[in-house]
Amino acid sequence: MPEDEQLVEKMRLEEKVGHLFVTYAYGSTADTVHPKNQEEFGVDTPAQVVRRYHLGGIIYFTRTENLHAPRQIAELSNGLQTAAVSSGAKVPLLICTDQEQGLVTRILEPATQFPGSMALGAGRSVEDAERAAAITGRELRAMGVNQNFAPSGDVNVNPVNPVIGVRSFSSDPSLAAELTAAQIRGYQDSEPTDEAVSASVKHFPGHGDTKQDSHISLPVIKHDRQQWEQLDAPPFKEAIAAGTDVVMSAHIVVPKLDDSGEPSTLSPKVLTGMLREELGFKGVIVTDSLQMDGVRKKHPDAEIPVLALQAGADLLLMPKNLQIAIDGVINAVVTGRLSEQRIDQSVERVLALKAGRGVLANPFVDVSNVDDVVGAEKNLEAAQTITDRTTTLVRNEGMLLPLKPPGTVFVTGAGDKATAALAERIKARGPQTSALATGLDPMQEQISQAVEQAKRNDVTVVLTNAAWNDDNASQLDLVRALQQTGKPVVAVAVRDPYDAARVELPAWVATYSDKAVAMESLTQVLFGEIAPVGKLPVPVPVDPNQYKYPFGHGLGW
Repeated sequence: MPEDEQLVEKMRLEEKVGHLFVTYAYGSTADTVHPKNQEEFGVDTPAQVVRRYHLGGIIYFTRTENLHAPRQIAELSNGLQTAAVSSGAKVPLLICTDQEQGLVTRILEPATQFPGSMALGAGRSVEDAERAAAITGRELRAMGVNQNFAPSGDVNVNPVNPVIGVRSFSSDPSLAAELTAAQIRGYQDSEPTDEAVSASVKHFPGHGDTKQDSHISLPVIKHDRQQWEQLDAPPFKEAIAAGTDVVMSAHIVVPKLDDSGEPSTLSPKVLTGMLREELGFKGVIVTDSLQMDGVRKKHPDAEIPVLALQAGADLLLMPKNLQIAIDGVINAVVTGRLSEQRIDQSVERVLALKAGRGVLANPFVDVSNVDDVVGAEKNLEAAQTITDRTTTLVRNEGMLLPLKPPGTVFVTGAGDKATAALAERIKARGPQTSALATGLDPMQEQISQAVEQAKRNDVTVVLTNAAWNDDNASQLDLVRALQQTGKPVVAVAVRDPYDAARVELPAWVATYSDKAVAMESLTQVLFGEIAPVGKLPVPVPVDPNQYKYPFGHGLGW
């Protein structure tokens, strides 16, 4: 009998049900006493959360005070694994986080930072995508994190998508599929096995064509079956072919795939019919967070995990109230709505995943090894090299770029860290440099201050961050006001490249990221140290029916 089946036979029902849940706990160590643990879970420490609820996994966040430094994270992981293997069924944990890189990055420096999925789409390199995932995965595993909720397989065909955007590789299904599969291999195929992490492609059946955020609403996607096959399905098919351990469901309604009105997370037609039976996925299905409004619109919290299991899910992520969720599942078994055999099925899949990644055999990490792995010089060099191949020159009228050596440069726009990082790197090249961060929604006073500083400098570089969004549209007022100074202005879209169609400016650059590694690549392009070689992985529309810059556009010199 396989090891996972032997373990299941020894587990009590409460332990089996607990093993299907992944949630967070508050604190920087396993034994940190935190008032929010008592408030949400009725115990004091993360270790007690694991023991009380017989959890299958823990997920790390900054907001739960888990992520301070690599060694601390490794020690927290070891402490939680000790709690797991010394209580209940004595089964080690999945320890998870969302280290997609780019916009969604939980663990910051000194961990190696990459610019994210859409930047990799601009770079067009399968090898770079795979290498970025391999480095990220090895660093996570060194800190005791064995499960990464990445990559996003969503095809961002809707430019006003508020929740995916640069988390997607591309609007082109083939490119998105190719890079999704590459990242699955990068995360999972590292040797030895204990240096790899489980990947989780998300968000099935595809969250790329929505105007709504499933964190706060229940999006409806109108794709019919043929559109789904052409646009949404390819990355998931390729991820499954590449051997992804996990697929994460989306809290979206796709009426032409399932007319029940249920979100895909709770849809047997989607999770069992499409994902299991049609695509042949045999691994673990994890729900997106069960705290999101997209899945809580129609049902009480005790019912949601039951419906998710009936739909075909295995792991239940972050229910609003863990005790209510667990009691709901146990009651469903007791009353016969769910069979214990159905519970066993999911537990066996989760245990098989843990066995395959070496978590059952050795859940602990060598804390003394962490600093040699996380943020290693060779990793940082690789990240910079990869990022240097992603910067895209969208517009360059009058050959403003590369810049002739200016005497003074003014950096302004969205993001304290981004403007500071860019100014520091420009200053290192010689020009006298000043900076003024104006935020995502600059006030008129800030715009006036920026204009006055721009007038006193030879060149201004202005960063925009999702300025296409009406909530951030005052960024465009800043860009226009800077342009009216008559001084040279270079605009840089440090998130979605869609900003480049919103203001007619002689020079636009897209970095897809505001991280320091992207600001270094940008600086090299600005001064002609490297040529911009990135190509737009999405078309940039001037309105819903007209594209200003097509897919694949990118200038050079």
